[in-house]
Amino acid sequence: MLHQTRGRITRDNGAAIDALKKRAAEWDVPLTEEASGFCFHVWNSRATLYPDANGVTIEISSPEQRLLQTLQGSLTELFEECLLCPKWDEVAEGALAPGMALMQVASVTRRSPGFTRVRLEGHDAERFGTGSYHFRLLIPRRGRPPCWPRIAASGRTVWPEGDDALHRPCYTTVAYGDNWLEFDIFHHTGSPTSDWVKEDPTGRTVGIIGPGGGACPEGDKLVLFGDETAMPAIIRMLQDAPGEVRAFIKASADNLCELAGDPRVSIVANLTEALAETEFDAGTYVWFAGHADDAKIARTQLLERGMNKRDFTAAAYWS
Repeated sequence: MLHQTRGRITRDNGAAIDALKKRAAEWDVPLTEEASGFCFHVWNSRATLYPDANGVTIEISSPEQRLLQTLQGSLTELFEECLLCPKWDEVAEGALAPGMALMQVASVTRRSPGFTRVRLEGHDAERFGTGSYHFRLLIPRRGRPPCWPRIAASGRTVWPEGDDALHRPCYTTVAYGDNWLEFDIFHHTGSPTSDWVKEDPTGRTVGIIGPGGGACPEGDKLVLFGDETAMPAIIRMLQDAPGEVRAFIKASADNLCELAGDPRVSIVANLTEALAETEFDAGTYVWFAGHADDAKIARTQLLERGMNKRDFTAAAYWS
């Protein structure tokens, strides 16, 4: 089923089109010029701008309602930055932010010195275990009633601020089933999520939003590099990879959990040094995640070795 909506900007169509071109360049996503308009392709969705003498018509289509609403909100924000206010035929005013679900914390289990696994339950949980790996966890401030992000009349999502601001870290679904999902928290000093889980939040309501972000790269050969923060994603990719896969992890042996004893996994002391020392066969996809500084070094190394940007990921998981 294809979900669709339309909007209209009644002046200054040149500014709207220029803004869309700039955003496409920033996000490195396709923008095609058609016979009567400009088409922006992102998130398996498309937005087409049709200019005329009196303004511009916007048409959005998407395979999922949450993606359509996300794109609607993103375009509204983009155009409002140019002092343009699109008027949409349909806006889900007052609804929870696109892709958001409310969940209850069902259990909190310490798995190793560094990791705690959290199980969430809710009727929409299984959606976060398919497709993209990641979601944002929305944690209200302790002692305050939850205030969730909702869609405004303009089409934008309005997030709570000040004392009602939510902590919004990104996590990876590592297991899921009928009305439940699980994710792992790596404990480190100064982490609000680490402090939250130490309080034993069992029974509390949280929000999650997504899914989004990465998934297992396609291809016959995959080499993974990551620290503890990347281990949940590495666990998923070791399960999902269709072909040959190896993983190099900077972690203590006590924190390997289910990866302990896996012959495909090697513990290393330094990720960027391990990357520099590893040879790759033709057709190998390289996935690297860890500290922002390491990700930057990895990106430079891989480009200097002649790898195409489409053949690797170098992601900053923390800084």
